[in-house]
Amino acid sequence: MIKPLADRVLIEPKAAETKTASGIFIPDTVKEKPQQGTVIAAGPGIKDEPMEVKKGDVVLFGKYAGTEVTVDDKTYLIVKQSDILAIL
Repeated sequence: MIKPLADRVLIEPKAAETKTASGIFIPDTVKEKPQQGTVIAAGPGIKDEPMEVKKGDVVLFGKYAGTEVTVDDKTYLIVKQSDILAIL
């Protein structure tokens, strides 16, 4: 398993929507990148900034934040704690 260091957080992004509220299917070419996900692991934090998120939190993050990592055919996102916008 991946263990984030310092103020990094490992997030499993929520799956992109495949259908609109009115029932129209969205093709893969126009799907938006998800901005919500579940925290899988969090680093220990840094000296001046303790970690505010913990495993299991559902968070919102910036659209272009972090680095995508694929492990065992699952895609995760590693972001800095400062890239997390809110805890839901």
